[in-house]
Amino acid sequence: MESQEGRVEGRTCVRIGVTPLRSWLPIGTSPCWRLRGFVALLRWGTRRVCAKLVFGNHPREVRSLMAETAREIADELRERIRSGGLRPGARLPGEPALVKQYGVAKETARRALTLLVSEGLAVRRKGSGTYVREFQPIRRVANKRLSQEGWGAGRSIWSADIGDRPMTVVALRVYEAPAPDDVARILELEEGAAVVVRDRLFAVEGEPVQAAVSYLPADLVRASPITQEDTGPGGTYARLAELGAKPVHFVEELRSRMPSQEETERLHLTEGTPVVEIYRTALTEDGKPVEVNRMLLDAGVYVMEYHITG
Repeated sequence: MESQEGRVEGRTCVRIGVTPLRSWLPIGTSPCWRLRGFVALLRWGTRRVCAKLVFGNHPREVRSLMAETAREIADELRERIRSGGLRPGARLPGEPALVKQYGVAKETARRALTLLVSEGLAVRRKGSGTYVREFQPIRRVANKRLSQEGWGAGRSIWSADIGDRPMTVVALRVYEAPAPDDVARILELEEGAAVVVRDRLFAVEGEPVQAAVSYLPADLVRASPITQEDTGPGGTYARLAELGAKPVHFVEELRSRMPSQEETERLHLTEGTPVVEIYRTALTEDGKPVEVNRMLLDAGVYVMEYHITG
């Protein structure tokens, strides 16, 4: 470890070289700087040393170092989860245990656990601790779930994602309304034209995983089971096929973002968990759009898989 003096924002500092982390750390020689906390040097293996300063008001450099240390702790815990060292349902080391084991501040330990929660690998239980998530990720294979071999044979497109795992539809609403401007444009409808809206929340093994809102031209589907809560075997796409509007081509646009407060509450998301927003358009053989589906997925429980032929 090397050391040299320097200046940061008018304060005398000492440069502590660590591998892989480096930071300029004030040593409190200026009368206006009062050090409140401690310096801990933690050896990680034979080459990694982490310098830690805890102040009443953390300088930017120290906050950055704390975040990096939290990520390294989370990396080690993540590896133990993925290797099977920490099984689903196992209790993760608590904040006091991490503070003692790694010689870090409580805030750093909390950040490390929060990272695992936001990634969907762990869940917090109030008054109990943080546990390895027992819910197994859903592997969403877009090419397979939209294949006519599935819904054309009367199976739900969800069967391609979850197999025999129990799935329920929660808070289903089916109603007719004027098409939103963007939906009208995609469906090639006149402004204010009516659409049938199917708004629902999907839960797998009792856990909300996806919210979806489908829009279909009312003039096309008004007299069909698509307007009912239960659309029948094969779902909406099978009913569209019966109406002479079989979807054969699908376009999906995806983006990842942070959810709104309302979306967080609806999907029961933990703090810091992003969502994957998907807009899917279903088109007939002659290119006519017959459905727009806006889906919002809990990014912490999904694996997105695509098979592309070059």
